[in-house]
Amino acid sequence: MTIYSDYGFPDNEPSHAFHYLKAPLLSLLNKNKNRCILDLGCGNGYLVNYLITEGFNAYGTDASEEGIKMAKKINKDRFFIQDLSTDKLPDGLQKLSFDTIISTEVIEHLYDPEAFILFCKKILNNKGEIIISTPYHGYLKNLLMSIFNKWDIHFSPRWRGGHIKFWSKATLSKLLSDSGFTIAAFKGCGRIPYFWKSMIVKAKIP
Repeated sequence: MTIYSDYGFPDNEPSHAFHYLKAPLLSLLNKNKNRCILDLGCGNGYLVNYLITEGFNAYGTDASEEGIKMAKKINKDRFFIQDLSTDKLPDGLQKLSFDTIISTEVIEHLYDPEAFILFCKKILNNKGEIIISTPYHGYLKNLLMSIFNKWDIHFSPRWRGGHIKFWSKATLSKLLSDSGFTIAAFKGCGRIPYFWKSMIVKAKIP
């Protein structure tokens, strides 16, 4: 589970993606069912802090000390540094039983996404579910980017800590299925259908 350890968080404001992810993400959550949520790769903690204000029981981990420091300013006991050299949660979270894992705009940064998904499965309880968002790629969007010569910008090798994996609905769904999850929902986010900025896939342990 390797990810750049300090992505850089200038403040505790929401990311640009939060504004188009918020509504579809919240539509997949239920306070009676999603009782203990872990945001893996929580960054500056904005999503977790927002979910707490909405009445959810949420926690966050991230490898970025800078991000966790910002997150703790609002809810001190809800955020923990994730040691990427181990496959364990921080000590303060190991006794909790998580029924939901959220990971927004993280998996596209990972060298080993399969290890990440298996780690999620390991720490979920028996009927848990995972909700993942990542930039969307599909035939029509890819074709449009080719026509307008946008690939150099999109794949920019100079983006420090940038995207190294590019997912479609099919590839992300297969990764989850191969790891023992059943796909439960799909939502496109931002822009018109099939030109979405991002997508959300929800999957469950059968």
